[in-house]
Amino acid sequence: MTPQQHPAPLYLDYAATTPVDDQVIKAMVECLGQAGNFGNPASSSHAYGSRARQAVEQARRQVAELVGADACDIIWTSGATESNNLAIKGVHQAATGQRRHIITSAIEHKAVIDTVKQLESLGAQVTWLQPDAQGLIQPAAVAAALRPDTLLVSLMLINNELGTLTDIARIGALVRGHGALLHVDAAQASGKVAIDLRGLEVDLMSFSAHKTYGPKGIGALYVGPRARGALDAQIHGGGHEQGMRSGTLATHQIVGMGSAFALAGAVQAEERERIQALSQSFRSALLALPGVRLNGCGEQRIPHTINLAIDRPGFNAASLSGVLALSSTSACNSASAAPSHVLLALGLSPSQALSSLRISLGRYTRTGDVERAIELISSALSAPAPLW
Repeated sequence: MTPQQHPAPLYLDYAATTPVDDQVIKAMVECLGQAGNFGNPASSSHAYGSRARQAVEQARRQVAELVGADACDIIWTSGATESNNLAIKGVHQAATGQRRHIITSAIEHKAVIDTVKQLESLGAQVTWLQPDAQGLIQPAAVAAALRPDTLLVSLMLINNELGTLTDIARIGALVRGHGALLHVDAAQASGKVAIDLRGLEVDLMSFSAHKTYGPKGIGALYVGPRARGALDAQIHGGGHEQGMRSGTLATHQIVGMGSAFALAGAVQAEERERIQALSQSFRSALLALPGVRLNGCGEQRIPHTINLAIDRPGFNAASLSGVLALSSTSACNSASAAPSHVLLALGLSPSQALSSLRISLGRYTRTGDVERAIELISSALSAPAPLW
């Protein structure tokens, strides 16, 4: 190692993105090059197109199997951001009756918040739910916000910054009973928690491959029976994906997502148990330090994501960037260096939000990584506070 080279920071930002699994890369490469499955899936008149179509449909079945859906209800998109836009804008633009009211929350991903704000700027009526002290959107809050003209409720299954779980089962029953549609952003959930859309009263659900050890640039939207016919396409030009999302299908990316979701299903139980043990070690060690507390509910959550408030004068999460790849906010906020809107909604001050750490563990996190991270964070917290 030359004097200019430094070890790469330890990666603890799996909530932002995951590396593509080697098995997924192999499946994707087989769809590239002259000898690969490179045909256009829409070119059904010859063998190249038919082979590509078969690969696309196999991947659709793989995604559907992980989330307990019928394959025909899975629509390919470029990622969860597009899926969220298609679900929210599509439903609102297709509405013809009196129902126009939207319910969402102040702690959603920006892909939902900014989409709803754009509709609000055009005249849509929106109720913004606030989380409770534990960072949860409670079913009772949804019930209180429902109105006769409520069209759509949009809430995430797992909060991308806190790791907290929303009680979608109870909320779905409330929304369905009211006659409205429920959209769920599940980008952070696939492969981490069991999802059974045949049993959940959910009408639309967004997924992203790159949060589940698949490639970036590909995602999916589950469109259930109640949402069919109630959704306007946002991208036109050929009527692909049952008329809901036009554009030539990227076979290699779709195959990558299918492979990643199939792999996630195979290892989900074992992986969750392993990450649960790592997370418990992490939380126990760090929460024992003075001035460290957990942001968000300690029980109703996944083990993969830990958000810690650091009450120490002068501490900033950026101080660890050279040795630990983590963040104080989600990737959508990091570019602007703005404090987390999620933590602000929980009542933290801007300085407290910027001093918080989001640590997210994943498939390649090992015991030694956790031990090293605990050592580095403990050392940073025990260093003398700056005088300015």
